[in-house]
Amino acid sequence: MSSADTLLPAVAPEVLAEAVENLTARLRKKLDAATASCAAAAVRAPDGSVAVRFGEDAVVTLRPGPEGTVTRAEQAVCGCLLAPRCLHRAAVLGAAPLADTPPAETVPADPPPADAPLPAPGAPAGEPAPTSPPDAAAPRALTGARTAAARALWEAAAEALAAGATAGGAVVQAELLRAAHTARLAALPRAEAAALRVVRGLRAARERQASQRLGDLTEAFRELLYTTALLASGSTDPALTGTSRRAYAPGGSLRVYGLCREPVLSATGYGGVVTHLLAPDGARYSVADVRPGGLARARGAGSASVALGGAALDHAGLARGGLRIAGATVSPEGRLGAGRAVKATPLPGTPWSEGPAAALFARPAAEAVADGLADPDGAEPALLGCDVAVVGAAGEHLLVREARPDGPLLRLRAAHPHPELPHADNLRRLAGRPGLRIRVLGRPDLDRAATLRPLAVGPVPGADHTLRLPEEWLGRADLGYDRLQGHHLPQAGHAPDAAPAPAPAGPDPLADSPLWRVRRLLEAGVAGGRRAVAESARGEDHRSGYGPLRRAGFTAAADCAAALAAEADRRPRDVFGRLGDPSAEGYARAWLAAAAHLSAAERSLVAASWASAALT
Repeated sequence: MSSADTLLPAVAPEVLAEAVENLTARLRKKLDAATASCAAAAVRAPDGSVAVRFGEDAVVTLRPGPEGTVTRAEQAVCGCLLAPRCLHRAAVLGAAPLADTPPAETVPADPPPADAPLPAPGAPAGEPAPTSPPDAAAPRALTGARTAAARALWEAAAEALAAGATAGGAVVQAELLRAAHTARLAALPRAEAAALRVVRGLRAARERQASQRLGDLTEAFRELLYTTALLASGSTDPALTGTSRRAYAPGGSLRVYGLCREPVLSATGYGGVVTHLLAPDGARYSVADVRPGGLARARGAGSASVALGGAALDHAGLARGGLRIAGATVSPEGRLGAGRAVKATPLPGTPWSEGPAAALFARPAAEAVADGLADPDGAEPALLGCDVAVVGAAGEHLLVREARPDGPLLRLRAAHPHPELPHADNLRRLAGRPGLRIRVLGRPDLDRAATLRPLAVGPVPGADHTLRLPEEWLGRADLGYDRLQGHHLPQAGHAPDAAPAPAPAGPDPLADSPLWRVRRLLEAGVAGGRRAVAESARGEDHRSGYGPLRRAGFTAAADCAAALAAEADRRPRDVFGRLGDPSAEGYARAWLAAAAHLSAAERSLVAASWASAALT
């Protein structure tokens, strides 16, 4: 049984880290084996506590607090003689899922001297320091406790990377969690969040969970190493430190109109909905309702009441309606707050073809994506709209062509793959109507070539062969909540003469490039650790694999891969010629240099796919 399916309550990372730290070296060697059997042995008592029995004389009892999580050491007790420094207690805590950490009392930033010039952020070996755009906030120097915390987290991450998922058991994870807790206390929430993602990814990989992708764990390691490397250099900007709370500022009086609903389902057991809104001036806002509850919460929240200013409206109504808000509070990301002084009154909605929403569909999709790719902060891409004609299914994609002269061929991919959400079913139904004209509102997938993840669809104004939605849907269907039926589509076989002919998926610069060789090397290191990279580097096939990279013009990628392989296989010797332990930090820097270059190269190819899609 995986930690995600157990009866055990979630445990705060620092509680688990302390329990493992208190074990002797002999007990630590037995921890992984002891942890494996705990989840299935958990029994929940009527008072909400959970017990796990070890033989006749030891029972570990977890008593979660009001939030349903174990946040203090005294909430986990064992009846054996060695408690609380016993293997039983650490094993049960290690088998429980990790809790999301609340904002902590933090160490304030150390301000730089008023007249001192700030140095550029440091960077890993072989990689240039990132530059800030002219309008970016000036970087702030980090010293003292915050730099030390970042350095400690970098070292723990380097050791975890060198071990790999196969050897990244409970002890390695506990070291990461201990360093992550220190980063939280030092007001480095982005680094802490990255560390928790790595630990959850290591757990999922070791438990062989079906939802775990090695690529996700690779990206989590890249984010953690990149963030901590820059923070540990002593100079950074606010985007790298992150924010532990979403700060809301007064927004005055607002009028907003619904665009669509988006279900939210996280790997940490949270579920809910985000309703996207648009103001008359084009400003974008959202209302979120995300809480613990997983899939059931995500499905039910779509019709739950909107907790904003006493408005008698649910999220389904808000997505097709509007609000007049007095005393609004707004976060920097456009999230609307629900303070006591906020008052909201429902308004009639507007169709996509009118008002501010119409502007979303007036701009070519490639232009909107180009702006998102140029964002130096790497923020989540904004929603964009386009009118398309269905071409047909191509594997897991729905191929469509933008309804413009020489319109590009685009790929529509389910916004969320969970089978209990209707995203994929709705796309399959649309794929059965080649030539169908639809209006699509979605988010660009910047990890794939010319790909959109649609959140909602509607009929194209003035088109005959288009969707036929109920009047109460106000011309839109939320693909994560509404299910398209046969009567919502025109009859099969009545496509217009100008229906697009079946076509292949078109050129994919990312998939067709030899960069997969670098990604395979990086993922081999994440899965098997330093030893796996070193072993692959000793073969003739690996050395010959650099040729396709160089011939395709990816010389820097080939150099980074070669440097990583050489560092992984390097074994230093002391003054007496004896082999010593290689540096985990040197290997981590070589891995990060290759990963950072690969990320930049792939992002450039995605941008090229949108620029060249119109030529398809």
